[in-house]
Amino acid sequence: MSADHKEALAKGREEGRAVRYYLEALEAHRPRRGRKRTEETIQRRLAAIEGELANADPLTRLQLLQERMNLQAELETKRAKVDLSALEADFVKAAKGYSDRKGITYAAWREAGVDAGVLKQAGIGRGVAS
Repeated sequence: MSADHKEALAKGREEGRAVRYYLEALEAHRPRRGRKRTEETIQRRLAAIEGELANADPLTRLQLLQERMNLQAELETKRAKVDLSALEADFVKAAKGYSDRKGITYAAWREAGVDAGVLKQAGIGRGVAS
């Protein structure tokens, strides 16, 4: 395998990683349907669960324990500050080459949740293929 080939493979892996991390972050922070839960409402439900656990039958107790774990994880996620700007900058650098290599269209990027302004920065236009 030539040095150029190895370099191209490494560049492809790096671009793929930047694209994947950005898309995962977008997915994780995409607005959800329905009423938004706040930290306060989560804390109230956690307190209610603690009260219900004392008198719960074994099956209900199991379900309440799982709900508590889910709510605690949601609370941690809400408290975690995600800096999308660094991921976005890496995406902008990598997306054009990745898109060209993989034949990803502007429409596919948009449907995946990537903002039009970010695609413009990356040099991906509305043409049939990037």
